[in-house]
Amino acid sequence: MNRTVLVGRLVRDVDLRYTPNGVAVANFAIAVNRPFKNKETNETEADFINCVIWRKPAENLANYMKKGSQIGVDGRLQSRTYQDKDEKTVYVTEVVADSVQFLEPRDSNKSGGGQDQPQSNDNPFKNDAEPISISSDDLPF
Repeated sequence: MNRTVLVGRLVRDVDLRYTPNGVAVANFAIAVNRPFKNKETNETEADFINCVIWRKPAENLANYMKKGSQIGVDGRLQSRTYQDKDEKTVYVTEVVADSVQFLEPRDSNKSGGGQDQPQSNDNPFKNDAEPISISSDDLPF
């Protein structure tokens, strides 16, 4: 079984490109904290994991997330090789993401596709444990 699940923060802005056939592909890296602290410095260390995602999820990631955004990645590990310009073999291991979850709201200052929703500081649970009035027209079923 080859399954990888990661939660971390984007190390840099997502690199979105398109294949000659017009298929979107995004390369990105996430910093994933280790579950323990360094004994000498008493600080948490992180691993920097290279990832790739394809098609519409690639476009969504590039349009709505930026450096520092927290995301969840579900995918698989993949190894590949290629020849660089000096004819040396380069070995690459990366996570091929099947899906990416946005774990925090997108930055309202970043322009992207669609319109920003109005921000409200109202507490949606302020009437907690009090009855509310709902008509049958408000129900989605």
